[in-house]
Amino acid sequence: MRQDEKVVGWPLPHRTGIRRMIMSATANNNGTSNSTAATARARAGKYLTFQLRGEIYGLEILKVQEIIGMMKVTRVPRTPAFIRGVINLRGKVIPVVDLRLKFSMESQADTEKTCIIVVQVIREGGLKITMGMLVDEVAEVVNIESSQIEPTPELGAGIDTDFILGIGKVGQKVVMLLDIDKVLTVGEIAAAASASAAETD
Repeated sequence: MRQDEKVVGWPLPHRTGIRRMIMSATANNNGTSNSTAATARARAGKYLTFQLRGEIYGLEILKVQEIIGMMKVTRVPRTPAFIRGVINLRGKVIPVVDLRLKFSMESQADTEKTCIIVVQVIREGGLKITMGMLVDEVAEVVNIESSQIEPTPELGAGIDTDFILGIGKVGQKVVMLLDIDKVLTVGEIAAAASASAAETD
């Protein structure tokens, strides 16, 4: 996919600004060597930030395929509640995960700022699945240095925080940095893949 195809369907001028930030961030990150990829992934790097219920979250920019405005989502029976359904993205059917519901937040009616972040999630065995993450609003691309990242705090026994890379401090803002490959469990990723396969069939 060409870089100029990112951020499709996002209102101008916001769409243009986000597109430029993603193009710039991706270009800057392409020089990261394989030997330092793990360190860069866990700490410093470029992140696309977005909001859920007023809180700020970040995704590694290299995981982001594109951003699209809200579009028709087809419900799929017998799937988890956080799987909103599937969309037809230029001929490819992909599942859409409502991150509010996935993170046990109350649901919210879609607004003009609601959008879908299309990402690549790596499954067990290295297989990749394309899926959409439904969020309240996309903010900006930020560069977060290692000195700005705090370790994920211990939240007690039985609370899974493996999907959190760390806590970023950007100015006066706190950014929850997510490992998109771990936001969903293996079983949940399989359910999302099955949802898109069911509609394709």
